[in-house]
Amino acid sequence: QVRLVESGGRLVQAGGSLRLSCAASGLFFSTYTMGWFRQAPGKEREFVSAISSSDSPWYTDLTKGRFTVARDNTRNTAYLQMNKLEPEDTAVYYCAATTGGIRGPYDYWGQGTQVTVSS
Repeated sequence: QVRLVESGGRLVQAGGSLRLSCAASGLFFSTYTMGWFRQAPGKEREFVSAISSSDSPWYTDLTKGRFTVARDNTRNTAYLQMNKLEPEDTAVYYCAATTGGIRGPYDYWGQGTQVTVSS
């Protein structure tokens, strides 16, 4: 069975840093694009970042130059490094996997990890 398990979310102070991990199993990890999404309270889930199977990263305005996506195929793990966190970054963060490129559709999803940034 395919599993994506996020970890690393926690309460942090504004301006701090946090690294999220997404451990994948049950799929050929190196062939998948890995994406990161987040959902803040009362808002729809939104795309944050992704990294392709060829290690090409993709960012949106949401990252504001503060986030870095990476992957380690030897560990079947994707990462999202978040720096200079702001209260607006508070959300449940999800990882997802797709063979269809950064635009998806994303085939598999994790259950999310809570990131809370205090002011």
